[in-house]
Amino acid sequence: MSHPRFFGYGSLVNRATHEYPAVRPLRVKGWARAWRHTGLREVAFLTAVRDPQSEIEGLSADVPNADWAALDEREFAYDRVPLVDHVNTVIYEIPAGKHTAASATHPILLSYLDVVVQGYLTEFGEAGAMRFFDTTQGWDAPILNDRAAPIYPRHQTLSADEISFVDHALVTLNCTILKP
Repeated sequence: MSHPRFFGYGSLVNRATHEYPAVRPLRVKGWARAWRHTGLREVAFLTAVRDPQSEIEGLSADVPNADWAALDEREFAYDRVPLVDHVNTVIYEIPAGKHTAASATHPILLSYLDVVVQGYLTEFGEAGAMRFFDTTQGWDAPILNDRAAPIYPRHQTLSADEISFVDHALVTLNCTILKP
């Protein structure tokens, strides 16, 4: 029996944040990632945005018995939409017009970014993690350094090397880091 699948391009790349089976790498064309805000959440988070010139990589996994309830609850601020080029696979996106740029009032959480980058480092190595930074829009948004007291509910402990990698990338991107 073939189960439907989802494509994760953010925190779902970090296998420590979920228990979905049959996980495998996947690249999708026609999509980019962006840091955005919606009224459904207090902070900025990643969303997929349609972009015919872009391609992003992430992980695809089975949704056993098409039981979308837990994943839809986790991804409640998104719409679940089919990926045209990948049969029986969906991506979560916030439709255009329903999100705004991240801001000091709605910053990126460093604890969330750490989880995402840790996933990319584990699955795709340093080159893949750099591709994550390169293929994500919205790095002009401020980042709240909440590492000492993580706000992100699925935060993970990073190694010193992983922290160094994230911090170096943020310096290279000239990101603004806010203190809690």
